[in-house]
Amino acid sequence: VQLQASGGGLVQPGGSLRLSCAASGRALSNSAVAWFRQAPGKEREFVSATRRSDGRVEYADSVKGRFTISRDSAKNTVYLGMNSLKPEDTAVYYCAAAKGPHIIVSAMHIGDSYAYWGQGTQVTVSS
Repeated sequence: VQLQASGGGLVQPGGSLRLSCAASGRALSNSAVAWFRQAPGKEREFVSATRRSDGRVEYADSVKGRFTISRDSAKNTVYLGMNSLKPEDTAVYYCAAAKGPHIIVSAMHIGDSYAYWGQGTQVTVSS
């Protein structure tokens, strides 16, 4: 499975971006998927995830109400819509996919729950 993340860029505070994660070699419709991010000098952190088994969605508290995870099964692509961006959202964003459709809720925010990772796309929020 290969995941290709795109859509990052430079945006002013308060702006919006939509990240895409296109998959090849496996149907993402059968997998739990997630977005993580890593800022310079910081550890990777969970952003959002959704599991296929029941459609449950999880968000980090820092992005709740501003970010939206979604998927387009026909395009085999997962999206992360980001609104009201803040400078602290600046990071490399990574998409990830699990081997199966279900991850227990307590593990959805853990990187080791996901077997496949994209290469990352840079998001910079600055005026």
